[in-house]
Amino acid sequence: MRETTVGIGAGAENFSGEPGTTDMVLNIGPQHPSTHGVLRLKLVLDGERIVSAEPVIGYMHRGAEKLFEARDYRQIIMLANRHDWLSAFANELGVVLAVERMLGMEVPERAVWIRTMLAELNRVLNHLMFLGSYPLELGGITPVFHAFHGREELQHVLEEASGGRMHYMFNRVGGLKEDLPAGWLGRVRAAVATVRSQLPVFEDLVLGNEIFRARTAGVGVLSQEHVHAYGVSGPIARASGVDLDLRRDEPYLAYGSEELRGVLTVVTREEGDCLARFECLLEQTVNSLDLADACLDKLATLAPGPVNLRLPKVLKAPEGATYAWTENPLGINGYYLVSRGDKTPWRLKLRSASYNNIQALTELLPGTLVADMVAILGSMFFVVGDIDK
Repeated sequence: MRETTVGIGAGAENFSGEPGTTDMVLNIGPQHPSTHGVLRLKLVLDGERIVSAEPVIGYMHRGAEKLFEARDYRQIIMLANRHDWLSAFANELGVVLAVERMLGMEVPERAVWIRTMLAELNRVLNHLMFLGSYPLELGGITPVFHAFHGREELQHVLEEASGGRMHYMFNRVGGLKEDLPAGWLGRVRAAVATVRSQLPVFEDLVLGNEIFRARTAGVGVLSQEHVHAYGVSGPIARASGVDLDLRRDEPYLAYGSEELRGVLTVVTREEGDCLARFECLLEQTVNSLDLADACLDKLATLAPGPVNLRLPKVLKAPEGATYAWTENPLGINGYYLVSRGDKTPWRLKLRSASYNNIQALTELLPGTLVADMVAILGSMFFVVGDIDK
């Protein structure tokens, strides 16, 4: 059997083939197939059916883990919030939680609740991007405008508090950069209410659309066995029936409190297809808004107080190792920190959600049609910077 290599986008190559039965090697990219970074897929086709698929990564690799080792613990936060640029606040959390654990720090209660609320607002920002962009990839342009309207409401209040629009740099080892502006909690509550009022649009406009359902129902089914084999996590894993959420199963921040335990809901589905993944994302967005409201209620009852701890001029972690993992919007995000008592980590290994999740494409795509490839690829909800690190 001969192979003929062709391409789409920047990966296209000139070729002249002869009639006959051949397997076609099709390069999708390197380009922006999911609008969230540079990825290349190498597909082997038999006609219009995919025989095998290989994600080719590394086009955005910046060597973040080696850069961590050349920065002190304050500077690392700036690097860490960039690998998943849709989840910058959540990325920062993993680093500061790891360092605080090494130092045995107890963060002020007010900072814990503010962190929890901002983490959930950041989760909503992440999910709104995919709730809008996924229908766009399937030909529906309207939902993305609704998604960005909601994102702007939340971006405005987050920018007011942190000074940053995408990379907030609001976390600090020992707490937060500063307290919240006067009247800010009321403006956040209004923004949350606005976003909540817009979510039924996705129920009606997207899930109620027969074309969308035909393109996603029963397409790209990911089994629980493959979820476990590839270390898939987050909404993608829960859409396949894997009932795992670190916020409930290994609580951190304020997730283990009485106020949030009754509010937090782990959304799951059993189908494991593209439609189930979208439904999980939408329901999880609603629950994150509920959690943000619960945090606002709690913060309204807390007396004014500090939001950070006083640190030495030179911050050194004691010799040892720890692993801090969090339930990021796209899945489990972990930092393995090894210290030799210096002001910089000896080793800081990043376990990003998208890196594991995207490997499942090698199982999802074979046997499917090329026309379903975009539907499957978009439903994996990944950020390429989170893959390449």
